[in-house]
Amino acid sequence: MIPTLDAASGLGASLATIETARGTGLLREIVVADGGSADATPAIAEAAGARVVRAPRGRGSQLVAGAAAAEGEWLCFLHADTQAGPRWCDAVAGFIADPANAERAGYFAFRLDDGSSSARRLERLVAWRSRVLGLPYGDQGLVIAKRFYSELGGFPALPLMEDVALVRRIGRRRLVALEATALTSAARYRRDGYLRRSLRNLVCLTLYFLGVSPRLIQRLYG
Repeated sequence: MIPTLDAASGLGASLATIETARGTGLLREIVVADGGSADATPAIAEAAGARVVRAPRGRGSQLVAGAAAAEGEWLCFLHADTQAGPRWCDAVAGFIADPANAERAGYFAFRLDDGSSSARRLERLVAWRSRVLGLPYGDQGLVIAKRFYSELGGFPALPLMEDVALVRRIGRRRLVALEATALTSAARYRRDGYLRRSLRNLVCLTLYFLGVSPRLIQRLYG
């Protein structure tokens, strides 16, 4: 399930990596929840064989709509600028085959399409945050049984921090690091600067933990 908004530049590549699961029995459908794109995003998704669901703009609202439309017993959430790594099919298949994971969620290792040392440092920091704090973000994907997702209340319809809200309900002990990567575009980090972007994200997370409304955080930081 992929939430999109004017994602034409990277969506095709993301969908192509997911398509590698066609014919394996792992992939039942691809659902794209679009928040009103003004570019060719819906057309690209449909051309790739995805089912496009129209949803109110906002990643949380779009994830809610996409999950509700999905028909499979398992859900895999992925961002539009993120590509599933080469071994993702095997990792996901192994995860869902284990009955113990019916009440757990899996996430991919965070990777950036940037060869710089700044990218490697950020990847190591994200690995630590995910392992120690139990806070993988949405750009690391999430694999979860639909029944368990529903029992947790699913994603909240928030403009941001929807991923943090859900993984906190899952809990660190029920989060499993999958042996596969999710390759995410580093365009925003290159544009804003690695340090500035990372500090911005940390401030947003801190404000959220302090109880500040995600909608107010969005207005403050865009």
